[in-house]
Amino acid sequence: MARRQRPAPTNRRRRESAFWPSPARRSLIHLLHLGFPPARFVRGATARTLGRKDCGMVDIGATGRTARAADRNAGAGIASLKSPVDVRPADAVALAEYEAFCASALYAPPQNPVWVRAWIGATQADAFVATVDRDGRAAIALVLEVVREGPFRIARFVGGSHANGNFAAMAKGSHEPLARDEYRALTEAIHTARPDVDLVVLERQNPAAASVPNPLTNMATMPSPNVSLAVDLSGGFDAMLTRRNGKRKRKKYRLQLRKFEDAGGHRLFEAGAPAEVERLISEFFVMKAARFQERGITDVFAPQEVQAFFRDLFMSALEQPRPPFFLTGLEVAGRLQGVNGFSVMPDGVVCEFCAMRDEDLGISPGFFLDYVAMEQACADAMGIFDFSVGDEEYKRSWCDLETWQFDTLLPLTGKGRLLSAWKIARAKAVHRIKSNAMLWSAVKRLRSRVAGAKPAGDD
Repeated sequence: MARRQRPAPTNRRRRESAFWPSPARRSLIHLLHLGFPPARFVRGATARTLGRKDCGMVDIGATGRTARAADRNAGAGIASLKSPVDVRPADAVALAEYEAFCASALYAPPQNPVWVRAWIGATQADAFVATVDRDGRAAIALVLEVVREGPFRIARFVGGSHANGNFAAMAKGSHEPLARDEYRALTEAIHTARPDVDLVVLERQNPAAASVPNPLTNMATMPSPNVSLAVDLSGGFDAMLTRRNGKRKRKKYRLQLRKFEDAGGHRLFEAGAPAEVERLISEFFVMKAARFQERGITDVFAPQEVQAFFRDLFMSALEQPRPPFFLTGLEVAGRLQGVNGFSVMPDGVVCEFCAMRDEDLGISPGFFLDYVAMEQACADAMGIFDFSVGDEEYKRSWCDLETWQFDTLLPLTGKGRLLSAWKIARAKAVHRIKSNAMLWSAVKRLRSRVAGAKPAGDD
């Protein structure tokens, strides 16, 4: 059978082929540089420092001939790296070393050893620890878990969708983000140690913590589709209220107190004993399940292993000199009406979750809990009160800081490249929907109707 001749290339195609490698050569390059997207060669791609309202996107597939020539001239490669990468299973020894490293490191709450141990213990996660050395000393460490996602295997931060505002553990004094050769070495080391993993998915990473850039900044693939909102507490509680319609908020707070007294009195408390933790977290699961069902949202707290994790997390936190995680509850007339779960950062406090009981008492426990939590954070000299990921009206009424977190996708196999492309497309679609107020409201109404409930506020 005569082979059909390929049409002659156009002028544009001639120019492209003169600059870019052929498809066959691209395939070879991808095999040699594992972890880079298959066909996303971007000319002149450079890293940008991420600000609170900016997430610089770096195409980690930008490998052009100049970069490769520079690598060859510098003798770059795993064998000659001064910053070797170690990847090992998250067994007792590895976790003990990670905990010792974190004793003097900067990290986000989901990278806290207490969180890591609680999640691995409750879920029996298939986890590993990856450590990047600089000058013979550990500089950056990540604990990742391997999970199935359909026919794919992905490595992600331990905690899954519950891990927000991620920031890999970074040694103090080693504040430079990973360089190109380091993150290439990290990617290849993970692939060598775990060839079953198709894609590394590091989502919802904060661009900075305590004014220190995220060590994975140069590995950013795209902005996360959801914004993170926070309150600037500088100047103290009174100054913060002055900036955020304080007169109205103080009036609402006093009205709340009168309603609480009319209903039979109130008590606000922090869980300081195992029995109180058990009571608050159990009531939280019940309240949250009811709210999710009402809004037609999948209950991410429903799995038994997730509930076991949060119980162990807040129980274990009680054993720490300064608990990095804590629960607060609000009782009205002896009945629990609201629960908040918090994590602590060096420069602030993060409201990880909240749940309220829907009863017609004419009260607003959510507002009251937020008000007193911010007042306490100011008393503790915290600089930021973080509402975490999600754009909701009640958060907007308080917040004056926006953070666009970033995601990192590192394909390790051909399957991983396909999944990476899908995740990027999906994230862009979600961002567009949520950026359009009318479209997002329509989606929420439809979701609520499917659940047989009235439309609720933002999620």
